[in-house]
Amino acid sequence: MAAKLEASKLHIIRNPRPSDIPNPADLEFGKHVTDHLLQIPWSEDHGWHAPRIVPYENLSLDPTAGVFHYGFECFEGMKAYKDAQGRIRLFRPAMNAARLNQSAARVALPTFNPVEFLTLLAKFVAIEDRHIPAIRGYSLYLRPVIIGTNPGLSVTPPTSALLYVLATPAGSYFRSGFKAITLEAISSSQWVRAWPGGSGSHKIGGNYAPCMVPELVAKQRGSDQVLWLFGEDNQLTEAGTMNLFIVLRRPDLGCHELVTPPLDGMILPGVNRDSVLSLARERLEPQGWLVRERSISIQELEAAAAAGNLEEVFGTGTAAVVVPVRCIRWAGRTINCGLSSTEETGHLAATMREWIEARQYGEEEHEWGVLVDDLIQAHEVGLGARL
Repeated sequence: MAAKLEASKLHIIRNPRPSDIPNPADLEFGKHVTDHLLQIPWSEDHGWHAPRIVPYENLSLDPTAGVFHYGFECFEGMKAYKDAQGRIRLFRPAMNAARLNQSAARVALPTFNPVEFLTLLAKFVAIEDRHIPAIRGYSLYLRPVIIGTNPGLSVTPPTSALLYVLATPAGSYFRSGFKAITLEAISSSQWVRAWPGGSGSHKIGGNYAPCMVPELVAKQRGSDQVLWLFGEDNQLTEAGTMNLFIVLRRPDLGCHELVTPPLDGMILPGVNRDSVLSLARERLEPQGWLVRERSISIQELEAAAAAGNLEEVFGTGTAAVVVPVRCIRWAGRTINCGLSSTEETGHLAATMREWIEARQYGEEEHEWGVLVDDLIQAHEVGLGARL
């Protein structure tokens, strides 16, 4: 029987040469890494091997490894935060663990026990404690990755794999900080990010590299990111690597409507997407708002703007949290998204960011904010009970 992932088998080797801590003001997303890696090998004949936390190092892989040739790879993005008491918190980590398992299964990589994985992640984060800036707006970005490592050029499911986690201290995802961005809408007759039956709803590397060329073209024309449209009716899907939200004034219904495209298999089920929807249903629906996951086209968006009914557009993602959109360029025209020339964010985008960060940093106690110490202690208590 294949061995299951077990956090109790963790072996830790401390880095004898810890790195200097960069000034938080100098942080660029993904540039600085911490002192250690969490590594967990897997093989078809054995299952999950003993996990290790080791000094940060290069990986050694056979040149014919499946990750290089056939894209056997998936990953996650999540964050750890320090609250006002100096305690480390993870934000909705069970959702990330579940999504990583779903992505792994989609590309024939091994899955794992999420409780054991989160225990290991908590121990890894605790070791990297000094790299987490104790400042509101800063965090430790965590990147779990699973890759197929078996050598050979046969197009077959991986027979060996590696799950590893690296960490990087993070401030604002965009160098400009919390400011509104410009999107360029691209029809799927030009470029396609995802399609029905594909892998757009999973976090795999193959979804990202093919998007770089249209992103670069959009940036050369002065836009910040691409707004991906799909189908002959130009349905909105994602903005860059973010989920998309639209705030509409609905005079026909006498209310406001918060819209986000539905999870139809082409859209990543974002953690912050779900957080915004949950908060909206909890706090906005009682005020009369209509909160909907529905299809919305670029033509409907443009018509709403022309009628003065488009109040806000914003994106959500783990790295950037909430990003306001100033305007959308489409078919040679510009759709203004409700902001004046002196505004960098709309009211709801700023409010959602504040509501989410309050739970991330423990200013509002909530089940979404999971203390690292609690994860470790719960595992130790459970292990003791089994013994």
